[in-house]
Amino acid sequence: MYLFGKVTVIPQVPERINRLEELAYNLWWSWNVEALKLFKAIDIDLWEKCQKNPVKFINNVEQSKLEIAVKDEAFLKQYDSIISKFDSYQKSTTTWYNKKYPNVKDNKIAYFSAEYGLDESFPIYSGGLGILSGDHCKSASDLGMPFYAIGLLYRQGYFNQRINRDGWQETNFTELNINELPVKPVLLENGTELVINVDFPGRTVFAKVWQVNIGRIKLYLLDTNIEPNSQIDREITARLYGGDQEMRIQQEIFLGIGGLKALKALGVEPTVYHMNEGHSSFVCLELLKNLVLNKQMSFKAAKEIVSSQTIFTTHTPVPAGIDIFPISLIDKYFGGYWDKMGISRHEFMELGMSQANDAGQSFNMGVLALKIAGKKNGVSKLHGEV
Repeated sequence: MYLFGKVTVIPQVPERINRLEELAYNLWWSWNVEALKLFKAIDIDLWEKCQKNPVKFINNVEQSKLEIAVKDEAFLKQYDSIISKFDSYQKSTTTWYNKKYPNVKDNKIAYFSAEYGLDESFPIYSGGLGILSGDHCKSASDLGMPFYAIGLLYRQGYFNQRINRDGWQETNFTELNINELPVKPVLLENGTELVINVDFPGRTVFAKVWQVNIGRIKLYLLDTNIEPNSQIDREITARLYGGDQEMRIQQEIFLGIGGLKALKALGVEPTVYHMNEGHSSFVCLELLKNLVLNKQMSFKAAKEIVSSQTIFTTHTPVPAGIDIFPISLIDKYFGGYWDKMGISRHEFMELGMSQANDAGQSFNMGVLALKIAGKKNGVSKLHGEV
């Protein structure tokens, strides 16, 4: 990328190796690391400077380096080999899923998680929850599963830490450069970008939908940092696990309810909804509401159907690891929601309450998922016992 005054010039990849950009924007390389050798071979110094980020590299490599690479027979042989392997992988019809479940190829799995650890160059994760989510995506791709992942695009990611000269830990947030991330906006048939909306008290908030290619599967990320949102609403998806409880409930409404709306806009009708930890549990409420309103079902019948369609995985089954919201916030953001579900306010609130709750004054996202999901599991045997 070259700067001439206010004009930015992106290098033109020669036609002979023009699929380097396609490789850069597909995180297949994150677990097929031989693909990364192509970028490294073009300019090792820039590769290190870009912190092994293929998208950043392809946007900043010098044109002359690309011209040298396209004349290097050894490089072209390596390039052709990687492209052949990538194409064989993408087009394979003999995946585990196709062989194991040939009669349910049209089934679809929706996977919701607050964070995804796919690669260090894409810092929208904090730890184990995100790493597991990222590995689920990669495994689903390898297995050929009809898998659609939903998350949020945090423009400031998760915080960085450093120790100052006095020995104190300091937290630092850095705005991510969207042009250096392996994401592209989802485009509708008419060429416009896909934007969904969610109703909040007294206003409507919008989110742009971005797509991440992970081998054979897609990850869709919602981003509220767009017009016509107010500056406050643009901050909803700014930071992973940032802000106060009100910010968190807004994020989780977008993850669960907004995520479901994004899938509908994409024309995806999942057979199964998998909630990775309780952050996305509001998807259960939206599913229930839609069945009661659109199918004229009773709440009891709708709950049986939603239970048969949902899976919940818990990672941290203790209060510190699960969001618990005060009833006042639930009233604020879901006031009247129970009417659309055909139940009373008391019945609605009980969906997120357990005997361990403080006299019914809080709404537990983990309890909500446990009460509705038909299948529950943990990441260890101990989790099941807890």
